[in-house]
Amino acid sequence: DSLGENFFENVLGREFSSEKEIFDEFGLSYLPPETREGEKAVEAAKRKAVPKLIEEKDLKGVIHVHSNWSDGRNSIEEMALECKKLGFEYVVICDHSASAVYANGLSYERALEQRKEIDKLNEKDLGITIIQGIESDILKDGSLDYTDKELELFDVVVASVHSFFKMSKAEMTKRIVKALRHNKTSILGHPTGRLLLARPAYEIDIKEIIDVAADNGKTIEMNSNPYRLDLSWENAIYAKEKGVKIAINPDSHRTSSLKDVFLGVKAARKAWLEKQDVANALDVKSLLNLYHY
Repeated sequence: DSLGENFFENVLGREFSSEKEIFDEFGLSYLPPETREGEKAVEAAKRKAVPKLIEEKDLKGVIHVHSNWSDGRNSIEEMALECKKLGFEYVVICDHSASAVYANGLSYERALEQRKEIDKLNEKDLGITIIQGIESDILKDGSLDYTDKELELFDVVVASVHSFFKMSKAEMTKRIVKALRHNKTSILGHPTGRLLLARPAYEIDIKEIIDVAADNGKTIEMNSNPYRLDLSWENAIYAKEKGVKIAINPDSHRTSSLKDVFLGVKAARKAWLEKQDVANALDVKSLLNLYHY
């Protein structure tokens, strides 16, 4: 209806060489397929206000990658070299933290040893910068795994829920809000915990979570694992409106799944995200500045 009652009459039976020609015929900006949802899309096309959406080539690095230091299948060097092959400038290794015993989580002592290995690999000049992050469990009371002093070791802290999924909506929201307000939290990982076709999202007030992230300058992950895709594109639209940066992360546990990050780009485009909305579209120096509070 918003295109006018004669829209289909003018299009049916005519030949066009491209979709863009159809949009041009009606004085509309071209809408990429991912954005064709609802009235907002058509109104933006009418106003010539369709933004330049994030593209695969805009990503400078990969955040939230696991190695065989925790439950990954490949070494840090193997993960880094595969990221280099994919055209990335940096990779942020975020192995599991100490409380994730099921995932061979790193004690603080092992994290110190991992830092030594990362430093040695960077000295080898592999053609890609390796950054030590951590996926720190959000504990039941909302605190982060490791002490505040120990968390200073890591350049990027992805805070994630991996336990006690059946808390009430109010309790879970309060738990994650507390984690987001921690001064060392960089990114909220897979914020609703859903596993498509396997596990529903835990109860949470996602808009309140996004509001708190906005107020505290925190990033929210769009997890690109095809069974997660969490933050959903619908909620990512709201995050963009609130000025919250999104990190498009593959959560890879092996080299073969690093390409999942590009699935996240498709979801991000559906959320109308632009290059400036995405944390890992920053170069390495800008990324580190973003998270060195």
